[in-house]
Amino acid sequence: MSIVVPIKDGKVVENNASQDSLAANQRSGSSLDKEAFLQLLVAQMKYQDPLEPTSNTEYISQLATFSSLEEMQNLNGTMTTQHATNLVGKTVIMNVQSSTGATNVVQGKVDFIVKQNNKVYLSIDDQLYNIDDLDKVVDDDYLEALAIAEDFERVIGKLPSAKNLRLDDKERLEEVRKAFNNLTTYQQDFIAKYCPKALEKLKELLAKMKEMTDAANGTDGDDKTDGDNKVDGDNKDDKDGTSTGSK
Repeated sequence: MSIVVPIKDGKVVENNASQDSLAANQRSGSSLDKEAFLQLLVAQMKYQDPLEPTSNTEYISQLATFSSLEEMQNLNGTMTTQHATNLVGKTVIMNVQSSTGATNVVQGKVDFIVKQNNKVYLSIDDQLYNIDDLDKVVDDDYLEALAIAEDFERVIGKLPSAKNLRLDDKERLEEVRKAFNNLTTYQQDFIAKYCPKALEKLKELLAKMKEMTDAANGTDGDDKTDGDNKVDGDNKDDKDGTSTGSK
């Protein structure tokens, strides 16, 4: 990084040009790092007025500021590296900006981290991404529940409405009910939260199918023996605590 500033009588002259240049660097993502600060200090010492040199007190103050800046940058670098290390093995979502200015979303698991030129990069599917592009860290259980919820919505969408339901649909409906009941409590709660309409349709179809089955068998609709038609997520008190995968 190269900075050119005007020096007069051993002091940096604050003019509009230098301020505009600094502002442009800040807008472009650059910052006044310790190397640039040291360059300014050396330039001030080199071009100071020999008849009115800068006092030792000012130099000591500037050196103290430089040391403080260096410590903060080192601490920030350590924290960034530690943060990146904690991401190894986790699924992340990156917002990567291309050369055309478009933002591409990259999702994957972090295999390892690399530090190059004081920058930390995350390796995802054999590609390196700047940690500054990190957008989200996603829990694997969440991703699994999300995929299951999407499949659940698709399956329910293919089922007929309660009005068009037939006895021939009983086997397929029973498979969906069993699949839902075999999900973990977390996955069932996820579906109930994010796919309420699909879950309500399943409950409606199960109730309708029970009515049709009772009518076909000539049994009383109040008969409670048909407990297999229940959706576990609808009445958790009826669970025996042995549901597959429950957390």
